[in-house]
Amino acid sequence: MPLILLEDVHKIYNPGPGEVRALDGVSLAIEAGELVAVVGQSGSGKSTLMNLIGCLDMPTAGRYLLDGQEVSSLCDDELSVIRNQSIGFVFQGFNLIPSLTALENVELPLLYRGIGREARRRMALEALHRVGLTARSHHKPTQMSGGQQQRTAIARAIAAKPPIILADEPTGNLDSASGAEIMRILKELNQEGKTVVLITHDNEIAAQARRVVRIHDGRLVQDSALPVPKAP
Repeated sequence: MPLILLEDVHKIYNPGPGEVRALDGVSLAIEAGELVAVVGQSGSGKSTLMNLIGCLDMPTAGRYLLDGQEVSSLCDDELSVIRNQSIGFVFQGFNLIPSLTALENVELPLLYRGIGREARRRMALEALHRVGLTARSHHKPTQMSGGQQQRTAIARAIAAKPPIILADEPTGNLDSASGAEIMRILKELNQEGKTVVLITHDNEIAAQARRVVRIHDGRLVQDSALPVPKAP
């Protein structure tokens, strides 16, 4: 059973004459330990797909199984547990709290998990060390570069050691050097066994993944893991 399995998934907004089919019959299987780039232009449905994979939203129709469990049958509290324990999120806008230091930002999700003060401090420091930010642990976001803020966001995502990392345009607000550093970290995490799903519009970024899935108008139009259909 794949770690992530979507079967004929639809996501429809405003059902009726003016409905928007953000996802239109998407089927996708991702095995544990894969590094997959989902590529598409703005409005293609790629962020909607990430929201479904991350249990931030539910499909209108179709099935989504995460580690063999159909998530649409779960209540909000159960979904919150999955998001907190199984998935680490990295967003284009960093989503750091400006009034907190890097260390405090990384600690916050661990606090929500009920982890004690000493343990969460140790886990947060380990995560910051993992992304090369030990020296910046007591800096606030405004005292850090964009690349450092995104590395803090990655540290926050990996501190609890979730098996899945979902990264939505993680290099979108960064210069090329900082973007390359973020991709290096994500690829290293994948080599260490994490399943990494990378959402991007950038073909050069996507080319660094082991598998590329392309989405257009809510449909998957290419999957590099599948053989190319032969011409008749």
